[in-house]
Amino acid sequence: MSDDLFQERNPSPVGQAWSGSMPLAARMRPLTLADYAGQKHILGEGKLLRRAIEADRFSSLIFYGPPGVGKTTLAQIISRETKSRFVTLSGVESNVADIRSAAEAASNLQRLHSQSTILFVDEIHRFNKAQQDVLLPHIERGTVRFIGATTHNPFFYINSPLVSRSQVFTLEPLTIQDLEDLIDRALADTERGLGTLNVTITPDARLHLATVSDGDARKCLTALELAALTTKDDENGARIIDRTVAEESVQQKVIVYDGDGDAHYDTISAFIKSMRASDPDAAIYWLAKMLYAGEDIRFIARRIVIAASEDVGMADSNALRVAIAAQQAVEFIGMPEARIPLAHATIYVATAPKSNRAYAAINAALDDVKNGRTLPVPKHLRSASYSGAKQLGNGEGYQYPHDFEDGFVPQRCLPEGEGRVYYEPTNHGLEARIKERLEHLRRQFEGK
Repeated sequence: MSDDLFQERNPSPVGQAWSGSMPLAARMRPLTLADYAGQKHILGEGKLLRRAIEADRFSSLIFYGPPGVGKTTLAQIISRETKSRFVTLSGVESNVADIRSAAEAASNLQRLHSQSTILFVDEIHRFNKAQQDVLLPHIERGTVRFIGATTHNPFFYINSPLVSRSQVFTLEPLTIQDLEDLIDRALADTERGLGTLNVTITPDARLHLATVSDGDARKCLTALELAALTTKDDENGARIIDRTVAEESVQQKVIVYDGDGDAHYDTISAFIKSMRASDPDAAIYWLAKMLYAGEDIRFIARRIVIAASEDVGMADSNALRVAIAAQQAVEFIGMPEARIPLAHATIYVATAPKSNRAYAAINAALDDVKNGRTLPVPKHLRSASYSGAKQLGNGEGYQYPHDFEDGFVPQRCLPEGEGRVYYEPTNHGLEARIKERLEHLRRQFEGK
């Protein structure tokens, strides 16, 4: 049997000679948990994942988070910490044959040398159902210790049987402080970093790189490397990275925003909830993020229209008019000017008094229609406009409201004994006046 069967496809970088062509972000990958940046919520002292790694007591893991937060790096560290062979497959490039080949090699290694294998699948959400299903028996038998990495919500994009057999850990974007520490470490490291170049970075340049990197270590270190390698030495042989150089190294901030994934749904959710919470500043920020990322402006406009009715409702019916006007303006003028009516409508909805009672009323009525008895239309409300209607008694006893003072007469519009209050106005905004009038009208039904 060939020894190649037991060679790591992605060998550990420990002890290897660092290639000058290898990007800084790859060279600076931490090798131990002590050097790993961020993720204290799962890797801090006493946290579940750290305990599982240190005790070598885990089977299958799924790491879920945005790019550049250390999913692959953490998997490699776990391999070294547990002295496991590390094999990588790609959700984009690998196929069923690759999975079976890796599992067979892992089985032989386990049988002959009692060594475990970590099978790391990057972008596991790219595997189709059949590919994911092939993994299951090997995971259940313990042939491999599976670690999957994904930028997509595993509960939506990965098969339930695989998720149920795995512990899912969410990796968060790195903090600005985490990234500033990475910058300092890369500049000081003479073996893997930029320590031999005598680079100095100003505090505002460091802060700028850490801020615009959006929690992405790879993006931050790539920008730092570009800044360092393209800056000339001064008369003292030092390379100074100032704010101007830092800005040039990151020409345009690229935010993490997938049009059909979590970023899309989470951001629109934050936008709607900010308007509902009467927080115009937060609502405008989430609007700006969506616009910057290229979100469909019609989609945004539709959500504002819905919020105007669902969350403002009768407390200020002008909110719906403003929202509809913004939606029409968006169709008429397009971007970039469409941002202005969208902002106008967003702020109006966010600052308007709130009432969801119209929304609650239709939901309650629909629930009754769905689950209760279907009520017949009372005879006095039925159409009497066709020949023979009178013989059926249709329209008999109907009272025309405009024939009465105030344009109102207390006549019931649901079958006797079937009346129910669906709409209960609040004291918010203009709805307070509606409540006062409605209470007056409803009192006139008493005793009838």
